[in-house]
Amino acid sequence: MHEVRRSNASLHLVGVVCGFTAGAWLGAAEAPTKLVTTGISPFLISLGMVAGVFVARWTLPVAIKGTSYVWLDLKAKPHLAVWAVLAGMLWAVANTLTVFAIRNVGLSVAFPLWNTNSLVGLFWGWLLFNELRDAGRGQWAKVLGGTAAIVVGAMLLAWATAHQPPNAQHSAAMGVLAALAAGLLWGTMYIPYRKAYISGMNPLSFVTVFTVGELATCLVLAMAFHGGWQPMLDEVARIRPALFWLFLGGFCWVLGDLFQQYAAKYIGIGRGIPLSNTNQLWGLAWGALVFGEFAGLGGAARGLIVAGSVVMAAGAAAISLAAAPEAERSSWRRAIRRECDRYNLDAAAVEQALEGRDPLAAAAAARRWWEFAVVAAAIGIFAWLGWHAERQPIEVDRFWLAVLSAASLAALFGGGWLLWRRTRFS
Repeated sequence: MHEVRRSNASLHLVGVVCGFTAGAWLGAAEAPTKLVTTGISPFLISLGMVAGVFVARWTLPVAIKGTSYVWLDLKAKPHLAVWAVLAGMLWAVANTLTVFAIRNVGLSVAFPLWNTNSLVGLFWGWLLFNELRDAGRGQWAKVLGGTAAIVVGAMLLAWATAHQPPNAQHSAAMGVLAALAAGLLWGTMYIPYRKAYISGMNPLSFVTVFTVGELATCLVLAMAFHGGWQPMLDEVARIRPALFWLFLGGFCWVLGDLFQQYAAKYIGIGRGIPLSNTNQLWGLAWGALVFGEFAGLGGAARGLIVAGSVVMAAGAAAISLAAAPEAERSSWRRAIRRECDRYNLDAAAVEQALEGRDPLAAAAAARRWWEFAVVAAAIGIFAWLGWHAERQPIEVDRFWLAVLSAASLAALFGGGWLLWRRTRFS
């Protein structure tokens, strides 16, 4: 029993660290969306980011686990492919909405508003996957208190938009609605996440199918907005000097999303998603320190934005600190058995995967030469885009850009080392 508690505690730590690391990289990923202020269409920005996401989501699993491992995982759970594509479609629409939100109300304000996805994820986790069932009053108090804090923080931030200088072109109210709609879609997207992981699927396998729904949806949106395939390609060619930054944003998003998915796997969506929503603080830092978004605001608006962000972060922290007791974990296991019975899965292998072990590692074939070619091709795409990249007409503070970039890299290496040490990226 002592060993079980110790194992659960170590996995909870892994989930918490993954959540914080996800926050850092999901926050950094939104910085390139500031290009919407230069007149680039939100649909093209979303498409450019998703193209970078597509490249990264196929490359990282190949580099870390290999294609034979991913194929074995998908072959054992083919029903999850549909769920992964659906999740990717929801992500694509939500990501497009965030670009509109950033254009209308700014990165610092939009970020915390769409992070109300934690409320939606919390509800679905409780309703569908037995999270917080039999958790006890103490855990419920932390979670409900954190939820209330997130709601209050969101209200403060929405009110702060009324204090911004008037924008003759774009409505602040529409920006708020776009951010909240993105939060609703992203919160619902976590249903396929959790369904995959209580079925024993590796996050690295899940994202390879997830990205198909992302790219297809963004292509449809971009073609519909720009009047067809050829007009869309003409617009892409026109913004080629900015594509590197959009691809880079997509790559950063994949890093953050992978850690977010590991957090959802090991501590659930009700806890893991609010923890990854510390990206609101990173978004606040990028918007305020790097892009100077507070420059035109009065003291009252600044105070509301800072207060709202702090309150929301405190709520997310309270939720994430509510470690699942054994009684709740028993409820989780009932949800796991339900999935195993429904889809005829190997219950023992699923349990091993959720304990941080890797039942497929021994069965996967050795690496093949063309897997290294895939990685090299991805690096080549980024190098080619970087060669043609041009500085965009956006003012940035280089000192804070360097500081935040260094902090993000430190979180990546620290979180990646802990995840590898405890689970070998299982």
